[in-house]
Amino acid sequence: MFQEVDKHITRCSPFSQAELELFHSKLKPRKVRKRTFLLSEGEVCRFEAYIVKGCVKKYFIDNNGDEVILQFAVEDWWISDIASFAEQKPSNLFIETLEDSELLMIDFESKEQLYKEIPHLERVFRLMLQRSYAVLENRLYSTVANSAEERYLDFIKRYPTIPQRVPQQQIASYLGITPESLSRIKSNLIKKS
Repeated sequence: MFQEVDKHITRCSPFSQAELELFHSKLKPRKVRKRTFLLSEGEVCRFEAYIVKGCVKKYFIDNNGDEVILQFAVEDWWISDIASFAEQKPSNLFIETLEDSELLMIDFESKEQLYKEIPHLERVFRLMLQRSYAVLENRLYSTVANSAEERYLDFIKRYPTIPQRVPQQQIASYLGITPESLSRIKSNLIKKS
């Protein structure tokens, strides 16, 4: 169960077997069914979750009652509400499984304790946070600077497995367009090829 997460963290820094075992001792394996809410609006996010198997979405509900999807996460990715987790304040977000999923979850106190006992683990999580921020920044830029078609093409290039696992309406939400617009874009792309 820990093999993939070990590969994930050792890309950034080497760990001794004892350090890995200590890390494992703080991770709580959790199997959850499809459509399970890991976090709901108003709750404090008490976890960061590494996805061993499955697909998860992070979103909020806008003023019209529509889902606005901020992130999809699949195998070998982490998911959390970083602001709520770090500040231990109520979240504005929902985190929900889209498939039956297997997760490795760590709580705030365990993570802080690991930072003290394995100082270079903090570097690993800092690098992951930097990558996450860069992805968010690129997505924001793309939303402002690119057409809907360009955003869709970028999405399928960056995340080629997600369109087979996620309903089209949720991809449209992630891209900031209507499902009808996404259908037109896909139709036009087929005509062009």
